[in-house]
Amino acid sequence: MELTICEAEPKDAQEILDFTKRVGAQTENLSFGAEGIGCTLEGEQAFLTSCAASDNSLFLIARQDGKLVGTANLSGFARARMHHRGEIGISVDKQVWGQGIGRMLMQTLLGFAKDSGFRVLSLEVRSDNARAIHLYESFGFVKYGTFPGFFEINGQLIDVDCMVLHLK
Repeated sequence: MELTICEAEPKDAQEILDFTKRVGAQTENLSFGAEGIGCTLEGEQAFLTSCAASDNSLFLIARQDGKLVGTANLSGFARARMHHRGEIGISVDKQVWGQGIGRMLMQTLLGFAKDSGFRVLSLEVRSDNARAIHLYESFGFVKYGTFPGFFEINGQLIDVDCMVLHLK
């Protein structure tokens, strides 16, 4: 199977929106469910355009045999006092979990972060998502706290771990 990772373009917007609905229905580990991210096509196209024009943001897509199977983004801050920081988000289609796609997406994001001068990266992950936590820890991310009740899913409050990576 052929896997490609590339920067998302505005022409990928509808496919990305469809992907968020698909993966949102597969797991409760994400900040959205089967409804997807709730963005219009025009809004997603504008977001992807702004990422491509930014010097401190990146939105990646992973395709396996042409099918969108993963997304990853690194969002930097515009304010001077926070410009050294970025936030990371990754999602992978459950049908291809365990194939190293999340790892490849993270490696690509970290390469961009280092080349772009980021010094601190952060992310949030469900406290009970051991697979994702293991992945993040393998790259050097460390937990610095827990946000109790970050999500509410089916009436149940779900805790999220906050993790950070200091780049050299």
